[in-house]
Amino acid sequence: MARLNINGTIHEIDAEAETPLLWVIREQAGLTGTKFGCGIAACGACTVHIDGVATRSCSVTLADVTEAEKIVTIEAISPDRSHAIQKAWLELDVPQCGYCQSGQIMAAVALLDSNPNPTDEEIDAEMSNICRCGTYNRIRAGIKRAAELL
Repeated sequence: MARLNINGTIHEIDAEAETPLLWVIREQAGLTGTKFGCGIAACGACTVHIDGVATRSCSVTLADVTEAEKIVTIEAISPDRSHAIQKAWLELDVPQCGYCQSGQIMAAVALLDSNPNPTDEEIDAEMSNICRCGTYNRIRAGIKRAAELL
């Protein structure tokens, strides 16, 4: 039995140590905003924050995290959609299909937390999540708009 701090709540987790954190979050904690995309940490759909660092949860196992680490999922960014990223995403109609957007938002929040006014080049370098619809220009614009709102 493991204990994890997910979105400020301690969760008792009954899963094998090698279970990917993604599945712990979705199946054990019941937080389904974090998506499965590729399972090899390439696409970023499963991005969460661990102690403030954008992390691909499909590549982290239950054994890799402790109760002392703070795991934050898309559900905790701002339930009332008041975070600047969420406002910008809605204002600019950033998503197309939307499947990758929870991971995109988590990566964008981490970027803005570390660099509140990134250049286009810095955004392109940091935002390595894949969008199958190709909305990269809108994602970049959303990040720039969120930086203005912050």
